[in-house]
Amino acid sequence: MSKFLYITDQLEHKEHSFIGPLFEKYLTAHYEINIIYFSKTKTNFESYDNKFIIPHDKKTNTLSILEENNISLADYDFVAVRNDTDILKEVIQKREKFNYKVAFRLSYPKRIAKLQKDEANNKTSFLDVINNKIKLYGETSLINDCDIFLPTSRKMRDDYLKKVKTRTFVIPSGIDPDIMTKNIQHEGVEKRFFYAGTLDKLREFETILDAFSELSDGTYKIMISSKDPEYTQNLLEKYSNIKDHIEVYNAKTKDELLALIAKADIGLALLPDIELFNSSTPMKVLDYYSSAVPCIMTKNENNESIFQNDTSAWMSNFSKEDIKEKLDYILGLTKDEVTQVGLEGQGRLLSVRNYKRIADDLAHQLNIL
Repeated sequence: MSKFLYITDQLEHKEHSFIGPLFEKYLTAHYEINIIYFSKTKTNFESYDNKFIIPHDKKTNTLSILEENNISLADYDFVAVRNDTDILKEVIQKREKFNYKVAFRLSYPKRIAKLQKDEANNKTSFLDVINNKIKLYGETSLINDCDIFLPTSRKMRDDYLKKVKTRTFVIPSGIDPDIMTKNIQHEGVEKRFFYAGTLDKLREFETILDAFSELSDGTYKIMISSKDPEYTQNLLEKYSNIKDHIEVYNAKTKDELLALIAKADIGLALLPDIELFNSSTPMKVLDYYSSAVPCIMTKNENNESIFQNDTSAWMSNFSKEDIKEKLDYILGLTKDEVTQVGLEGQGRLLSVRNYKRIADDLAHQLNIL
């Protein structure tokens, strides 16, 4: 069996909704896989199961660390790097010596996301913009020197890496067909909306709260589990008129989050209409539908390519007026009608965003390089 080395940019023991099912589970049917994680607490290289652990402060010498610990790079047919172009540079430099194929995985344009977040908070300078362009040029050159590029979406490549010419195979976020959380039908008459994830100025969650504030039908709850409780509380203080409708949670683990989602009726996946958010499907959407919880989401090209409005999801332009109109429509549906939308959406994702199928397709692409 061919060998595949996946170099993540992730810390050891962190929960990996994408890496776990795709690389540790389904792709092992095609390759013998080793995965590299990093540690901020360990000072020496460690190896267990199919994993290699490298001290975080030595990550720029990742391949050298492997060689020092008698890991033969010549045994690998494929070496893939996730997000980190410094590590990618070393991998490309040693490709000719060890004769492996190089893949680069871009899961999310983090630097560009930070730049746009700083712009939203008026923290950017002309120098920041120039530095971004310089780094983008260097990243593009490195990716064009790879054998295959693995972005989360084609739109992500087209929006941010327009000059990448290397072979591209899209690996979107998906759902694991073996892990579906049963939806818990609550007894209350209200419809429970759930928001999971980051809240910050860039995401403009107040637009959604403004829409809820103008609803005449008060039979709803908004459940929020955010990574920034302080920002959440400061934001909610401005909405005293609907505070009795809002419940704030702090899910520490993925299992805790999925258990909360299973108690909800509708997922909130509305984000501003900007390139950063329109280029891929948010992980929260996959989490919602893994429990057959249907979503109200932004009407954009990416979402419309997967879901059908009012059949497998609800779509709205990101404005207070349009969101309110769609919320009014949803509140007028019966519980069974809401449930059916969730089942339709889950079925659609199992068809087109199934990690087992994605793994099979990725193996085919790699084997024809």
